[in-house]
Order: sequence, then C-alpha cells, then structure tokens
Amino acid sequence: MLKESNLLSIQVALIALTLMAASCKTPVIAQAKKDGFIRIFDGKTLKGWEGDPHYWRVENGNLTGEITADKLLKSNTFVIWRGGAPTDFELKLEYRISVDGNSGINYRSEQLTEPPYALRGYQADIDGKNRYTGQNYEERGRTTLAYRGQKVTVNSPEDPTALVRDNVKNNAWTHTVLEGSLGNIDSLRTHIKVDDWNECHLIVKGNRLQHYINGVLMSDVTDNDTINRKMGGLIGVQVHVGPPMKVEYRNILLKQQ
Repeated sequence: MLKESNLLSIQVALIALTLMAASCKTPVIAQAKKDGFIRIFDGKTLKGWEGDPHYWRVENGNLTGEITADKLLKSNTFVIWRGGAPTDFELKLEYRISVDGNSGINYRSEQLTEPPYALRGYQADIDGKNRYTGQNYEERGRTTLAYRGQKVTVNSPEDPTALVRDNVKNNAWTHTVLEGSLGNIDSLRTHIKVDDWNECHLIVKGNRLQHYINGVLMSDVTDNDTINRKMGGLIGVQVHVGPPMKVEYRNILLKQQ
C-alpha cells in the first residue's frame, strides 16, 4: 500500500506533467488566436474541407495527403477549404513532407471543372528536397513568378490578347523585374528542415504576396499584371503527381483583413 505522502507526491507530479503538456502544445495557437487568427482545420475531421478521399484524410491530428504505389495520380489534386474566398489575409500553418514529396499551398485560386479538385492560382511551393520551397508559383497559370530569394515585380504582357503560355519560358513568366535579393537560394534553404515540421506564414495584401518559412522571407511578389492577377479566391493544399509521397499539415490558422 502506498503511503499517503507518496500518493500525494504522485498526484502533484501528474498535475505538473499535465500542465507542462498543455503549455507545450498550445502556445502558438493561443498567441495566434490572441492576434486575430482563427483555426480553419479542427485536427479531427475534414469538416469545412473537400478533397478526394483516396488521397486526403485526417491522421494523428494532421491534414494528410498521400500517394501510394497502388494509388498514383494522373493530375495534381487538392483538398480545398470551403469557408470562403479570402482577399487580403494572413495564413499560418505547419507542414511536414517526405523527401520525395511535392506539395504547395494555393490561395486566391479558382477551382476547375476538370480534373476534379484541381485549382488554378498562386501557390506557396513546397517540396521534400527543398529545391522549390518558398517560391511563388502560379498553378496552371503563369508558372514561376519568383524563385526563392527573389523580390520581384510581375508585369502584364505587351499583347493583352496573347495566350498565357506564349509568355512563359523555361517554366517561368517572362514579364518580371527583379527588384532585389532576399538571400542566396541555397543559403535560404538551410533555414528549411528536411522531413520534419516547418512553419509557413503567408502575408497577402493587395497585390503584394510574401512567403515566409520558419520566420524567414523566402519570396516577395508585387503583382502588377492587371490582366492575369487574382485579388481573391480559394485556399487549398496539394498532393502533386509523382512517386509515392506523404505531406501533413497542422495548426492551420487564418486572419482575414
């Protein structure tokens, strides 16, 4: 039989451990809510989100996209937030991606009728090898707008009637002006963890689009292309065509202006 003093010590220890776990688990969320952010993924269900259940699920509290050898993709697919079409906003989340993974966070996007769950629009690029992570890529549109480390102004094409693809070369929009450097593309990569959790913060206001990873500004776009830019639209996260991969998102927080 435990002595009363020992039992009391155990109870005190259990209470302390509970308080420590709670404090370790929630400070980011608590501070974000204080700053006006709302949680848009509940960590338990896909409520408020829509995607192909063959590739998207909730696992261990995370919004999880996975391609397996027996379920390869023919086209990129997204799980889409159905809570609105934000214009000016900040988005904060944490992600983890397998080394062979390819994903991204789309915003100010439109959904296509075919293929299912496809989005066209701005994307904060993410990949497991961190070749592209942090850059601004327009999915199914003008392609690369800014590589990691670039501060860029995007302009309209000289011929407003030309097709978008006619103004793309080497998978990049040809009507951009490099305004400055945020750092070397490879040195910036050292701030991004491999096969581990990273924090992503998007600040989207007017025609300025900033992508931060782990608190470091990775790309900064001012979009003056009044023909092709979008000022509002859907948010979604992607699994990309390719080999088997897994990507997870958690603590997804949104603050609309």
